[in-house]
Amino acid sequence: MTRKLYDENSHISSFDAAVLSCEERDGHWQIVLDQTAFFPEGGGQAADTGMLNHAHVSDVQEINGEIVHIADSPLKCGDTVHGILDWDKRFRRMQEHSGEHIISGLVHTLYGYNNVGFHLGDEVVTMDYDGELSPEQIAELERRSNEAVWKNVPITAEYPPEDVLAKLEYRSKLDLTENVRIVTIEGYDVCACCAPHVSYTGEIGAIKIIDSMRHRGGVRLTILCGSDALKQYQMLFQEAATLSNLLNVPKDQLVGAVERLFSERAELERALSAREEKLNALRVKSMPAQGRNIVIVDDFDDPDAMRELVNIGMERATGVCAAFSGSDSEGYRYIIGSKTMDLRASAKEINAALCGRGGGRPTMIQGSCSAKRTEIDAYFETFGA
Repeated sequence: MTRKLYDENSHISSFDAAVLSCEERDGHWQIVLDQTAFFPEGGGQAADTGMLNHAHVSDVQEINGEIVHIADSPLKCGDTVHGILDWDKRFRRMQEHSGEHIISGLVHTLYGYNNVGFHLGDEVVTMDYDGELSPEQIAELERRSNEAVWKNVPITAEYPPEDVLAKLEYRSKLDLTENVRIVTIEGYDVCACCAPHVSYTGEIGAIKIIDSMRHRGGVRLTILCGSDALKQYQMLFQEAATLSNLLNVPKDQLVGAVERLFSERAELERALSAREEKLNALRVKSMPAQGRNIVIVDDFDDPDAMRELVNIGMERATGVCAAFSGSDSEGYRYIIGSKTMDLRASAKEINAALCGRGGGRPTMIQGSCSAKRTEIDAYFETFGA
């Protein structure tokens, strides 16, 4: 039986151990040691990675009661090897997992909800609870969780005797009866958990709830802790600084500045729409009263105005009314309508002739093309004849 060093001291990042077995399987080597600080996947936490001498450990699993290290090269049975964990990855996971325990303990104590799902990913941590939480309750959870961090209370892990365990109140997703590892965060949580944690809540650094959503009748919270929370803050601070420079306002006035931009944009869109209406009136006046195919090439700022003009032209054309917006150098957007022809059936032919792509319904198609203005005019002079 492998001695679990991570159970005894979660902060061991390197160790020496004897190789008990090494077997090749599926192109990798499965190595069992007499002791290890590598945590095998479990409890919602991924396995540790690192090195055993020259061999890279990419995964660790508990198989038939043995802790098996999955490595890319073999080790000799009986040799003593030096193990080194990817410590930054392990410590980040300990921060995140301990932060999850604090929040889940508070959710259970304050609102009576149970943690029914937990995933510690490479980017974020998600926790699912069997009840909904209001924005005010979530804000209170975040405040109290960080208060627990500031208090720097101890986090302990132990295997209580069966008689003690039977009387102990603790959170657990499973009905456990023996060899149960209890993680206690003094004053905040008592929970069955097999994973390594930080020793004091102050090591978590900070807890930030970054998202919440309804999930299967309850709520899913997404959090960042410690170094991940710091990276998120640094990224957001840099983005805020960039926006502050772009908008030429202090960072604490960004919301007001963006609201003004949206207001100004709405005003410009209204002015543009009014201008497009006037232009369309002039376009209608210049449109022939009737014809087989009517073609209009212009700069349309508003697709709705372009479609409206085609609708008017469809009433006058015995064939099609085609509107194009763009230039020979950059290509054209088109809308083509007809009351007498099935344009959906003709779309392939039209696109082939105009080096375009697009489609739609029998009465109207739209798309883009790279044909020149002269080619467009020449094509519709004979189209449908």
